[in-house]
Amino acid sequence: MNSKLIFTIVALPLLAVVLAFTTTGVFTPPQVPGSHDVLPTAHRIHLVKALGPESLVFDPSGGGPYTGVADGRILKWDGADWVEFALTSSQREACSLPFNPAMEHVCGRPLGLRFHKKTGHLYIADAYLGLLVVGPEGGVASPLVTQVEGHRLLFTNDLDIDHEKDVIYFTDSSRVFHRRDFISAALSADRTGQLMKYDISSKEVTVLLRGLAFANGVALSKDGSFLLVAETTACRVVRFWLDGPNAGKHEIFSELPGFPDNIRRNPEGEFWVALHSKTVLFQKLVTSYKWLGITLLKLPLNFKQLHYLLVGGKAHATAVKMSSEGKILQVLEDIEGKTLRFISEVEERDGKLWIGSVLVPYIGIYTLQ
Repeated sequence: MNSKLIFTIVALPLLAVVLAFTTTGVFTPPQVPGSHDVLPTAHRIHLVKALGPESLVFDPSGGGPYTGVADGRILKWDGADWVEFALTSSQREACSLPFNPAMEHVCGRPLGLRFHKKTGHLYIADAYLGLLVVGPEGGVASPLVTQVEGHRLLFTNDLDIDHEKDVIYFTDSSRVFHRRDFISAALSADRTGQLMKYDISSKEVTVLLRGLAFANGVALSKDGSFLLVAETTACRVVRFWLDGPNAGKHEIFSELPGFPDNIRRNPEGEFWVALHSKTVLFQKLVTSYKWLGITLLKLPLNFKQLHYLLVGGKAHATAVKMSSEGKILQVLEDIEGKTLRFISEVEERDGKLWIGSVLVPYIGIYTLQ
């Protein structure tokens, strides 16, 4: 009997049990202890013919927010409408659909965004096109880094800027999988993610960390002494020391109740972490037994079905605020996904949280109490 058939015989009954439990609520995401179900009161700003506002950023003069969407454009909110600001690719002939994963490598898929406070340049982590930059007036972005150590970047994800040292820290989630295959990266327990540094002046790239489990969000500490990077499929945040006696070393900063996406520092030096979804029993099984995830990938299940299993079969939103020492200070939720779902970033500004999501056609704004 061939191996594929054996896998199928073993996995189908297990999958049937999982689906049964998911629909009865046993596998659905639990409420985080001490959390506050307040995010349903957020209000939405809808995109027009666009999807997936992953990251939100304001320019040095306070304009925006700006966000990257699934068709490769960078949009700016002008207070009344979304206007086109930049493109990550000049090849736009086949990029008219709001969501077309098969063309992301052509159209681009901007994820993390950061403005340089001194120059006004917008730096972009494009999943397929690498690290890019566009000037204060917008237009077509220019590539800065497309490969590292002879390997093309397959899944550039997020970045942060040290404005004093003029360096950019950024992540590549996988050296095996593209963004459109992120479910495969999660289910196969891929650990080829990297954290890197780009020197704006010398244009040199240095790999700081290798072997990360879906390297994702990046945030620099307020004093610049350390860097945080999210390991999405490990459900944790890692601290990499830049200065001091531990410079060059890394450690677990915080274990989280779900899949961390982008990390953003607030004015007080605390960190907001957006969770794509909370941890469920099925996810724990997959990450504990690699063969299970690989087996599921061999079954005739589409993206929506696999995603459904990973997130517990229920849309929801969870934002976690952490101290500069990794202590969880606050958890805000939309438990039923009434207003927000599958969030990717939380940007705190002037008493409000601006919230993005890689899967929906709107951003959320929540007024802090």
